[in-house]
Amino acid sequence: MSSLPYAEVIGDPIAQSKSPLIHRFWLDALGMSGLYARAHVTPEGLAAYIDERRADPAWRGCNVTMPHKEAIMELVDDPGNIRSTIGAMNTVVHQSDGSLIGTNTDAAGFFAPLAEIDLAGAPVVVVGAGGAARAVLFALARAGVGTVTMLARSPLKAMGLLSTFGLKGEAAALDTPLPAAALLVNASSLGMAGQPALDLDLTPLPEGAIVYDLVYSPLRTGLLRAAEARGLDRVDGLDMLMGQAALAFELFFGQSPPEGRDDELRALLIA
Repeated sequence: MSSLPYAEVIGDPIAQSKSPLIHRFWLDALGMSGLYARAHVTPEGLAAYIDERRADPAWRGCNVTMPHKEAIMELVDDPGNIRSTIGAMNTVVHQSDGSLIGTNTDAAGFFAPLAEIDLAGAPVVVVGAGGAARAVLFALARAGVGTVTMLARSPLKAMGLLSTFGLKGEAAALDTPLPAAALLVNASSLGMAGQPALDLDLTPLPEGAIVYDLVYSPLRTGLLRAAEARGLDRVDGLDMLMGQAALAFELFFGQSPPEGRDDELRALLIA
């Protein structure tokens, strides 16, 4: 435990997380006293971790990554009704009264790079059906997209998510050929360092399509390299990572990240 205010990112695995670099950069840039670290928490140890941190007044909260985004909902308060809307939490905030509030900054972080693009009625493909996919689908539903094709290990689970978010479309296995789509989003761990590759034939995507990979380790994934070879527009995982982190930073430390430093931070993350 720390005498300084601190926050963490938890997951299993967790060594790949770049969140500490982001939050430490902002703390230093603002001249704030505080810490941010990784914490390796297994599914079996999640409840014990939450109980231990709840008793520490210096702990401001944590970001939550795979595989805990759904399980964490049973351990914290949910005043924003995240459980019945997005259905996954990526941020836990320790309140001054000792209570723990769960929320989700992934949806806003995901959509930030797409905010100036009109996706109303556009066909979309989403790979994955986990916690990250829930945030993506929530944002896409708010944007009024057209049909959504989900590719997942469990098409049945993916079809349930489409129904949950009121989206029209279909779900299929991961090896199903892509339909024509304006936006392809990888919301799975495929392509991440240490995980199997995401091998998709992007030929069906039209010119002007956007390929968005939430994976950021490595930053230049096989999917993004394939999109580059096709001349398609690309969004990498750092955009969402930095966007969701900015919201979480304010919740943890009470100040917005410094303005005008994104390029410097991005260079640090890529190095």
